[in-house]
Amino acid sequence: MVIFDLDGTLVDTIADLGQGTNHALQALGYPTHPIEDYKLKVGNGINKLFERALPDGEKTQENVLRMRAEFIPYYNAHNTDLSRPYPGMTELLKRLQAAGVLMGVASNKYQEATTKIITELFPNIRFVAILGQREGIAIKPDPAIAEEILALAGVSKEDTLYVGDSGVDMQTGLNAGLETCGVTWGFRPRTELEQFGPQHMVDTTEELTVLIEN
Repeated sequence: MVIFDLDGTLVDTIADLGQGTNHALQALGYPTHPIEDYKLKVGNGINKLFERALPDGEKTQENVLRMRAEFIPYYNAHNTDLSRPYPGMTELLKRLQAAGVLMGVASNKYQEATTKIITELFPNIRFVAILGQREGIAIKPDPAIAEEILALAGVSKEDTLYVGDSGVDMQTGLNAGLETCGVTWGFRPRTELEQFGPQHMVDTTEELTVLIEN
C-alpha cells in the first residue's frame, strides 16, 4: 500500500491556498503575502496557517477563528481554480491502480476540501480512504490518520510506503512505523526532509514509480 500526503505531494495547491488566505487577510484589514511565501506557512492545518499569516501582535485565537470564517467559504468555492496534479502524478496513480496497489490520502487539510480536491482532480482513481483534518482526530505528525488508513485497508505497516513533501510527513511516517519517501517537488526544501531520515528521496514521479514497483 502507498499512503500519500496531498498538498505539495499529489497536487500543487499553493496558489489557491495563498489566494484564499490573502482573501481572508484582506477582508479583516491585514496585509497580504506573496503566494510563494505560503510554501513555508502551510502543512500543519489551516489554523496554524492563519496564525503564521497574521501580523505579529495579531496572532490571537479570536483572529484565527475570524480568518477561518472568511477563508472556508471562499476556499471551498475556489480550491481547484489553480490547483493541479504534479506532472506525471495522474499517470503514476493510474499505473499503481492497474497493478492492484492500494492507495490512501492522509492530509492536514480539513476534510471537506481534501475530499473535493481529490475527487475533482483524480476522478478515475480509487483510494481506500481520503482522510483530512477532522474534529477530535489528531493531525500529522501524530500517526492517527495513517493508522486509520491502514486499518481501513487491512494492510500491515511492513507492506506500506508513506510519501510526502515535508518534515511533518516524514515525522508522521516515522511515528507510524512506516517506510517513508520524501518528494522534492513540493513545498519544502530537501534539507527539511533529510532531517528525519527518510528511507527514500525522489525528485520525479518517474523515480517514485520505479521505487514503488520494485
